[in-house]
Amino acid sequence: MPNTSSTPIVLRGAFAAAVLLAAAGAQAQDACAHRGDLDAQFCDANRDLVADTPTDPKRLKDPGTLVFAFTPVEDPSIYEKLFRPFMGHLSQCVGKKVVFFPVQSNAAQIEAMRSGRLHIAAFSPGPVNFAVNLSGAVPFAIRGNDQGPVGMYLKMIVRKDSPYQKLEDLKGKRIAHTSPSSNSGNLAPRALFPKIGLTPDTDYKVVYSGKHDQSILGVKTGDYDAAPVASDVLQHMTERGVVKGDDFRVLYTSQMFPTDAYAYAHNLAPALQDKIKQCFFDYKVPAEMAKGLGGDRFLPITYQKDWELVRSVAAASGELFTREAFDKAAAGKK
Repeated sequence: MPNTSSTPIVLRGAFAAAVLLAAAGAQAQDACAHRGDLDAQFCDANRDLVADTPTDPKRLKDPGTLVFAFTPVEDPSIYEKLFRPFMGHLSQCVGKKVVFFPVQSNAAQIEAMRSGRLHIAAFSPGPVNFAVNLSGAVPFAIRGNDQGPVGMYLKMIVRKDSPYQKLEDLKGKRIAHTSPSSNSGNLAPRALFPKIGLTPDTDYKVVYSGKHDQSILGVKTGDYDAAPVASDVLQHMTERGVVKGDDFRVLYTSQMFPTDAYAYAHNLAPALQDKIKQCFFDYKVPAEMAKGLGGDRFLPITYQKDWELVRSVAAASGELFTREAFDKAAAGKK
């Protein structure tokens, strides 16, 4: 990863690359039979909702070092440690150096893949839509077990010693959503809660915490009256002893959503794409990693099929996954 002194050079390089990609996209616009909701630099001729691998060999990438990023969390060092055995496996399996890049926000993670600085990433359920449309991410795997993919649930939590016993008790209160692009932390509450009598921004004040970890801790400390959070993050924090299960009362639990999607950049060389997928699916997840993340293996997915529920929730909440919407989300606006 670049150090601070090299960052301006990297940014200039990323900007130049973005300009070239935009120009290439504009030139190829007439040649693209179908683009759908994807950014102008991508094409979706086979209509599977993700960017096609470039047909021009000059646009394919086969980097000597692969950069991997996990979805932004409160303490990236914990997850870097959990992924360390897998990073070693992936490096040996693909025959390239693999480094872990701790991203600070969903927006930074998406921009890193868009600019070509990030090659493989685990994106949170909501931001997957932005990652696909704007950065050319191609989701291919999800964590799972012998029963199938491991999912997560939206849970509305309050302090156990609070007076709140049901959702309608939260009217007029201060409730932490995570970020505008988050599925369980924002989009799902906006789509699901009005149907049961609680409309965000109308019945209660929405305050963006930034991350599920921060929402959970904020409820525990009393900074927020309640928070809709991802069940898997709550479980992991409980297992690590950061919070206790009896710190909270759960007022609402949704149906199951998919958890983080593992994706590669669309312009990686086809042989490298195939190798990455093989390396993920062949990996036997060690016990510590399985306990910390959930799931003991990686299972194949497609964005078109397995993210349909997430896209439906986003559509119901009026969310768009365009560049303009992304810029507003990155700025913390709704």
